[in-house]
Amino acid sequence: MARTDVAVKKYVVRLSDEERAQLETMLRKGKHPSGRLLKARILLKADASEAGEDWSDSRIIEALATTASMVYRVRKQLVEEGFEAVLTRKKRLLPPVPPIFDGETEARLIALSCSEPPAGYSRWSLRLLEQKVVELSIVPAASDSTIGRVLKKTFSNRIASNNG
Repeated sequence: MARTDVAVKKYVVRLSDEERAQLETMLRKGKHPSGRLLKARILLKADASEAGEDWSDSRIIEALATTASMVYRVRKQLVEEGFEAVLTRKKRLLPPVPPIFDGETEARLIALSCSEPPAGYSRWSLRLLEQKVVELSIVPAASDSTIGRVLKKTFSNRIASNNG
């Protein structure tokens, strides 16, 4: 069961005529991701301006089959970040996994791959390079597939293509 509505809402949605028209057009066309369409519906139902419907959160939750936290987050994002922020995806600031190789370590790997292989080997393999970059403290750890990607990216795929 949904929570009961609080008499005073912390984040009140008030849409301009242009914003309301944009949301209604978006819903009519229907060529948008479902999450964005749900946010548009929530904003239209929660709109407390004169032309808005000003539905309670519990009514919105029931009508749109969503959660209280979703309605709260949409209201909060509109008030704190603005109309466009609600309808666009936030860009990730950092990649999910930080890169192992930077410019300097890539250069050292390429120089290593172009050097003579160790005694007893006719050429550098990805696994051999993997062991050597850790041994020489170029990087703390790296897989052979990461080494292959770096070499392929820098067009040093003499090694990457020979180890397919």
